[in-house]
Amino acid sequence: MSAWTWAPACFRRQFSRLPYPSPHSKSRSRFSRRILTVAGVSISLLYLFYVFAVPQLLKFRFRLDLSPYDLALYGFGPSRSYVSFEYESPIVEITEWGSGCDPRYTFLAPRGDSVAHPGPVILDADGELVWMKYNWDTTQDFKVQRYNGADYLTYWEGTEMQSRGYGGYGSWYMLDSTYTQKYQISPVGFGGGDLHEFHITEQGTALVTVYDPVPADLTSIGGSELGWILDCIFQEIDIETGELLFEWRASKHHPVNSTYEALKAAGKDKSHAFDFYHINSVDKDEQGNYIVSARHLHSVSYIDHVTGNVLWTLGGKLNEFTDLSNGQATNFAWQHDGRWHANNTLTLLDNAAHSNSDPASESRGMVIHLDIPGRTAELLAEYYHPQQMRSVSQGNLQILDESGRALVAWGHSAAFTEYTADGDLLCDVHFGASAFFTFGRIVSYRVSKGTWVGRPLTIPDAAVMGNHVYVSWNGATEVVSWRLEVWDTHAVEDSTFDIVAQFAKTGFETEIEIPEELGSPLFRLAALDAEGNVLGYTEVLQKDQGVDVDELLDLHNWIVAAAFIVGVGGLVIGLYRCCGCCRILTRRCRRPNEYQLVALGDDNESGAV
Repeated sequence: MSAWTWAPACFRRQFSRLPYPSPHSKSRSRFSRRILTVAGVSISLLYLFYVFAVPQLLKFRFRLDLSPYDLALYGFGPSRSYVSFEYESPIVEITEWGSGCDPRYTFLAPRGDSVAHPGPVILDADGELVWMKYNWDTTQDFKVQRYNGADYLTYWEGTEMQSRGYGGYGSWYMLDSTYTQKYQISPVGFGGGDLHEFHITEQGTALVTVYDPVPADLTSIGGSELGWILDCIFQEIDIETGELLFEWRASKHHPVNSTYEALKAAGKDKSHAFDFYHINSVDKDEQGNYIVSARHLHSVSYIDHVTGNVLWTLGGKLNEFTDLSNGQATNFAWQHDGRWHANNTLTLLDNAAHSNSDPASESRGMVIHLDIPGRTAELLAEYYHPQQMRSVSQGNLQILDESGRALVAWGHSAAFTEYTADGDLLCDVHFGASAFFTFGRIVSYRVSKGTWVGRPLTIPDAAVMGNHVYVSWNGATEVVSWRLEVWDTHAVEDSTFDIVAQFAKTGFETEIEIPEELGSPLFRLAALDAEGNVLGYTEVLQKDQGVDVDELLDLHNWIVAAAFIVGVGGLVIGLYRCCGCCRILTRRCRRPNEYQLVALGDDNESGAV
């Protein structure tokens, strides 16, 4: 009897009355579920695309005039390697108009995710490497400055403190013409100095910046009564003695509510102090007073060198000047590098944007004339980039000569541009792919130009590869040619070298084909200046001798090779036999079971055996 046969009749009747879903209703139900699933997944994906992908896509700066370099076909931050030198240097793209680029050296410190070896770099007017130093810590504000009648390379090196809301924590360094560190300067009373400024005055003192978290009342900007701010400080220090000559604190002279920076979640504790001021440059005029740029106040202030009082402020909420240029002389925002010049002229970089989410704006360099007694400001010149640059941080403006030629470095955007005093383009240089500038994969805090003579204490570097030798000398600025000298094997006394040939220096690294007939496999290269004087020698090099016949015929080498072949062959055969055994055991383990389940028939259900 089947299970259905012995069920109660009433149950069979009730069960038989239950409605059965038709095939069509089942199909519609499955179709509806699929539609809902697809819709839910699509909406989720669109939302994720809008939240994560769209902001990134909006960062791209695609244009019709982009070159392969701009499109990152050579990398976000293109670099070149060398045979004789261990580090990689930037590859730049140069565009020139009119008189072209200023012929002096360029000083920059590239850093970012796409920089192979970050640190201070000197390039010539053709973009060729002159000198570089690979620093593990962050390097910023690299430039050449004059001190006590000599030129020094100066830069800040330390740790960026972006997670804590402010610049950096480190020291300032000064290297002489031999690239030897002569001075390491730290602020007085603080463990580390900020990255934004190290300016040597005509009086031989150093202006430096410090960020110091202190308690403050933040109720005027919607914060707590017991909050924290990053007090911005600048110090003037005697370089030789380290003596503190002057110190100034922003919190004593500027109210917190003069800021344009949003408080958000900052200011609640010391480790997240609110950066209301953000000092990023300090200069000094002929009267000894100071010019200070406050990025978050959108202002430049003039500070008395005796009392520390603010004598005047240009721009921002505390602006004291009437703008004679319809607001264009005082409407700068998030600016950098305020510098004082003769005839009451001020230059700065108007970043105009603080982040990529700010309203559309375009960065520019500015030259502003100030009538101090009359408190009027007039825009004399402004410099825009042809690609409508939008630099959200960093940057500077340098007046290059008496004609007013200006260099504008775009900071967060890996480019610098030169203009005539009237704003005509002369030179534009990229050291990163411009379509991706917004991502900040390669940046330089500042870029400047200047003269420099480098005489390194090291010897030239050289490497032999095949029938060529590659030679370079990191930092040697006076080398114009290389002289090939071969060792005189017939000399009885001290080793002497005979002159074979002379080759013009070509870029940072010069490739030289080694003559087939040297007379000796040993040779060296001499670095020559323009007058033919020897500046230095490489170590003694050896020409590649090719295949050594004696070594090839050496019986010991053959025995070693045979032993290696036999050993490797035996290992391979052993592994093969081992794998074969494993396969046999596997097949045996998988042999079908002799005992199998047999389905019960109707006879079994009725009790028959």
